[in-house]
Amino acid sequence: MNNKECKCHLSHKHKNTYNCYVLMLSYKVFKHFENQEWVTFIHGAGGSSSIWHKQIKALSKQYNLLLIDLRGHGNSTKMKLPVSTYNFELLGNDILEVLDHLSIKTSHFIGISLGTILIRDLAERFPHRVQSMILGGAVMKINLRGQLLIHLGKTFRKVIPYLMLYRLFAWVIMPRKSHRTSRNIFINEAKKLYQKEFIRWFALTSKLNPVLRLFRLRPSSIPTLFIMGKEDHMFLPSIKKLVQLQKNVQLIVIPNAGHVVNIDQPLLFNNSVLHFLNQTKFNPIFVRNELTS
Repeated sequence: MNNKECKCHLSHKHKNTYNCYVLMLSYKVFKHFENQEWVTFIHGAGGSSSIWHKQIKALSKQYNLLLIDLRGHGNSTKMKLPVSTYNFELLGNDILEVLDHLSIKTSHFIGISLGTILIRDLAERFPHRVQSMILGGAVMKINLRGQLLIHLGKTFRKVIPYLMLYRLFAWVIMPRKSHRTSRNIFINEAKKLYQKEFIRWFALTSKLNPVLRLFRLRPSSIPTLFIMGKEDHMFLPSIKKLVQLQKNVQLIVIPNAGHVVNIDQPLLFNNSVLHFLNQTKFNPIFVRNELTS
């Protein structure tokens, strides 16, 4: 099978669900036998596919779902990695490999944090594979505080234990008491990473600025929904500016939510996603929207 080893087993908890491991990446599938459309979920750095557990029930009623663990994350931590350094093209190709294995020609994509960058990169290189993009806690520009945080990480990443650095990042990005659940989930998932794996992923920060600049200067024609928490102080301001300049995009700002908006306000997040996906079927023209209550 093109040197791919695929081990699949049915889930005992969910009917029509199975877990698989293809080459490097682990993934989970929730099948909907009446609908042919797929929704693929991409988590952020330090997370795993488990962060989407509050989305599965709502979305699996209408769509086929594909949840992927990126390199070194979740159940992909024990896979042998043939490279020592990462780039966005490599990580995006990992995702496409899973889609190709499952014969998924096109999919809607939902991402959070760094996962939004991987989705946007796929849309840039393979627009025919991306039906729509739903970008939660989207990263499209790094502000001064973020740049200082990255500089701090570069300086001490080989000296200070990675989990200590990750805790610091989590507190800076998700500082409020209302962000405690999402902050703790990401810290607990990050504990599964190895120091070398953390360094590989952190090295991607040196490639961020030119990639994000390209995304800002070259708008995508693919229907796009940004879902941002109103308390996402590091990334929301740049997204608000972006949607004023680009067409074919929507912005929904969810109250009482921070960077990991799908965990902080799952009901509002899920409703926004389903409304947008249904909208893409019937109305290709999008209106910018801000949810305030």
